[in-house]
Amino acid sequence: MGANMARRLAEKGFVVSAVFDVRREAAAELAKELKCAAPDKLAEVTAKSDVILTVVSDDQAMQEIFAEKGDSLLAGAAGRIFVNFATVTPAVHLEVEAAAKRTGAAAIEACMASSITQARQGTLYLILAGDSAVVEKVGPILEALSLARRYVGETGRAAQVKALVNMVMNINTSGLAEGLALGNALGIDLNVLREIFSQTGADSRVLETDGADMQNREHDCYFSAAHAAKDSGIALKLAKLAGVRTPLGEATYGQYKLMIEKGLGELDKSGVAELTFKGREKK
Repeated sequence: MGANMARRLAEKGFVVSAVFDVRREAAAELAKELKCAAPDKLAEVTAKSDVILTVVSDDQAMQEIFAEKGDSLLAGAAGRIFVNFATVTPAVHLEVEAAAKRTGAAAIEACMASSITQARQGTLYLILAGDSAVVEKVGPILEALSLARRYVGETGRAAQVKALVNMVMNINTSGLAEGLALGNALGIDLNVLREIFSQTGADSRVLETDGADMQNREHDCYFSAAHAAKDSGIALKLAKLAGVRTPLGEATYGQYKLMIEKGLGELDKSGVAELTFKGREKK
């Protein structure tokens, strides 16, 4: 995601000053392509930049890059703006905002409800939160990366909304996998079944993006099962705090956790069909 966002911004005329990745070879390769720096220290990224975009995998990674001691994006960060795109817990976004303010910097949320292809095309859907003045200040960057944007309020709110988006998406994905698996077991032509689904109440965005992949066992990763489990887990924690029962969310979370346990966590979320189709499940 981050690499494709950098490519898109360079293509749109923005100066990409530096790229960073824990996989040094990936950063070096991208830096060569974009003719920019690939520092081996987070602090050097901040030193070279006015606006720093972050895309990381989970809470721990977010906390590490914004640590208040040692090598960190916060070193020498006064006057900088951090735009954080990752799906992490709302509490971590709040921690990062507070830490940034203590250094004289600003941080906002720009949670992405899209995938790798959209990042490259600049057609992301962004859920924005934080100081509205800061959001407006980086508006041209956000516009270059996205087809649509929705501001939802104070810091933490975008992470809440994104967790709900992914919870419902994951439920839909798991449900579609069961429906197609049952249709297959009954001997129904799945091409016909998917067409009927698309014209009835069984239709969904997931049917469009994942239906054929489930049928044909094509699970090239755009959004991994491991990330699906992580994001459903975030939503379940929010539900517990709010006192709301989410039995479907819990069942779906269990499916994606099972994929990880069976060594399928790096498949695309469509790989949940490997648990439902007869004869496919990895023992």
